[in-house]
Amino acid sequence: MSPTINSQLSSKTRLTDIADQAGVSTATVSRVLNGKAGVASDTRQAVLAALDVLGYERPEKLRDRSAGLVGLVVPELTNPVFPAFAQTIEGLLAQRGYTPLLCTQSPGGTTEDEYIEMLQEHSVDGIMFVAGLHADMRASHARYEQLRSRGTAMTCINGFSPSFEAPFISCDDVAAMELAVRHLVSLGHVRIGLAIGPQRFVTAHRKVQGFKDALARHLGQNDGDEHVATSLFTVEGGQAAANDLIDSGHTAIVCGSDMMALGAVRAAYQRQMSVPNDLSVIGYDDSPLIGFTDPPLTTIRQPVSAMSQAAVSALIASIEGAPTPKSELLFHPELIVRNSTGTSPAARLAVYQGMNDNH
Repeated sequence: MSPTINSQLSSKTRLTDIADQAGVSTATVSRVLNGKAGVASDTRQAVLAALDVLGYERPEKLRDRSAGLVGLVVPELTNPVFPAFAQTIEGLLAQRGYTPLLCTQSPGGTTEDEYIEMLQEHSVDGIMFVAGLHADMRASHARYEQLRSRGTAMTCINGFSPSFEAPFISCDDVAAMELAVRHLVSLGHVRIGLAIGPQRFVTAHRKVQGFKDALARHLGQNDGDEHVATSLFTVEGGQAAANDLIDSGHTAIVCGSDMMALGAVRAAYQRQMSVPNDLSVIGYDDSPLIGFTDPPLTTIRQPVSAMSQAAVSALIASIEGAPTPKSELLFHPELIVRNSTGTSPAARLAVYQGMNDNH
């Protein structure tokens, strides 16, 4: 059971714990807990966050009344980037006074339509969709038109559709592929492959197009299809796609997700290949903890925080009746270079031979 506020106030040690966590003085903590004026809103929020982190119950008078309910529909949480989005969005909604209702999908579980029905029964003020059916180019988007006709505010993350009006927040997948291919070409790679999930999804389709364009631009290769292996956005999918690409002589693989990249590394290891000496691998997302893999993964970072802030701002503006963009906001990704990419075997061999010739 969480300690109560009475036990907090009776113990200076616990006040000190809260002050240390919040980065403020114990006097400031005391003022916040007793509801006294003269404390900046950011400082007050830091103290309340410290209470939550340390597992203390907030006193009744400090419990904000919810400004409303917001549904947050996300895919399965096995891919770490989705929990990252969910946690960031939930925190931002809470700061704005809204109570988030997290709806997590899983194979064979509750469907997006069932969640939408449930959320409407709870009279939510708005719904945020992260990589939902709006991103599936083969799926019907009538559900979103129905929500719009009922006046339900909504925002969609990753997966633009021109078939209905809503604020769309996306990472620029074309720019991401340019960053990845350019990095690998700079390391001497000329056989570069793409391991990607089903191309009926907007994000996968854009990555494929961006990848092909980058190959043509940097290597003069116009046969992009032979460098693309389609599977699932999972570790197993990445492993299967990587095996196909390794078999066809690729020395570097760009992956559609960090999970696929881990599968590509596994495929290399099972063949007694070294990453990056024999095979360079680039992931996508920069998921939490991905920098601690073996080797630490070079990846394309989605700006999760900035995208989440934009999505929450757009949703709340829509809830409050303010004009909101009905188009797509594209956020630029960032290449995070770690240890899973290196000079191509051919480039290393050429350097080695040159050194021998000089001797």
